[in-house]
Amino acid sequence: MNERVAIVGAGWSGFRPRTPEVSYKEMMYEAAVRAYADAGVDPRRDVESFVTVAEDFHEGVSIFDEYVPDQLGAALKSVHTITGDGLHGVATAYMLIRTGMFDVVAIEGHSKASNLLTPEGVSSYAQDPVLNRPLGLNTHFVAGLEMHRYLHESGTEQEQCAGVVVKNRRNALKNPLASFPADLTVNEVLEGPPLAWPLGHRETAGHVDGAVVMVLASEKKASLLSEKPVWILGAGWCNGSASLESRDWGRLPYLEKAARMAYRQAGIKDPWDEIDFAEIDDTYAYRELQSLEALGVCDFGDAGILLEQGAFDPEGEFPVNVSGGSLGVGHLLDGTGLHRALETVLQLRGEAGARQLEGVEVGLAQSWRGVPTTSAAVVVLSN
Repeated sequence: MNERVAIVGAGWSGFRPRTPEVSYKEMMYEAAVRAYADAGVDPRRDVESFVTVAEDFHEGVSIFDEYVPDQLGAALKSVHTITGDGLHGVATAYMLIRTGMFDVVAIEGHSKASNLLTPEGVSSYAQDPVLNRPLGLNTHFVAGLEMHRYLHESGTEQEQCAGVVVKNRRNALKNPLASFPADLTVNEVLEGPPLAWPLGHRETAGHVDGAVVMVLASEKKASLLSEKPVWILGAGWCNGSASLESRDWGRLPYLEKAARMAYRQAGIKDPWDEIDFAEIDDTYAYRELQSLEALGVCDFGDAGILLEQGAFDPEGEFPVNVSGGSLGVGHLLDGTGLHRALETVLQLRGEAGARQLEGVEVGLAQSWRGVPTTSAAVVVLSN
């Protein structure tokens, strides 16, 4: 059994709202080539297993792993398709290596959202086909309901949610991958086009095309492959029902469970004191605040206040989404979790460029699979 697992290579491509000049296979290939070069591996010789995260409805084909091996160098090798987001893929590769059966595993996640003419219509197929789908509720409407309940129960204000947009899109000004950087005010966010009250259009992450590939290795391989391994201290996940009738609308108990699982493995008692920064879900602005509370970074209802005090700014006590998050960079469908992990890895390796934080040693990446799921994953990483 392998006790320690590290991320030894990372590569990416795309990160633009539209990429008509390339197919998803070409984006995956470019990201894979970069990741293998970063890790110093030949996929045909060194990588023993592969993981891809994909949703057949987003891809327009069934059994998506059939379309993966060629561009990843995975022909005639095992390929696992995870019906979860990118961090579920990281957790799967982590477990494969921990078994001792594999020493090097590659993970792939991507988005070709520009191929979807009606993305909300596609996502609505995740709703319960008997009770919910016939109502014609689109994804943003469901998010608006959740935001309304969260604001009511927590006492969080709409201005504080708008502050998340201001922070993240301003952070994105320093990220060359970002598609939606901006210097906005809270009033400009609140006065933007409405989407699903109280949710506004500017509080919603826009889709982008892109691909991310990562290479994980056991400790004995990592010491040979990388001078800057990023160790996985803990990985947790929780996948509940997508039913709208059985959920807690104000809180995120599934994320709380995923965080406890990751913290237990990593030996984290107090995330505020023991974690230096976080890259977390901000598909919708309110979700960043709601997620911080579920992660135990602060008490329920306190995230908005801490945001206003600057605690989550790059120079604050607990920097959050220094990359710009999905609001600033863009949402990569099921590849979004890998983007959260990628930004965490770059920070821990000291390779984040103008957005680099000083002296960071432990980072947290967190993801949510989106409306209507109650599906979350958390990974704690360290250099």
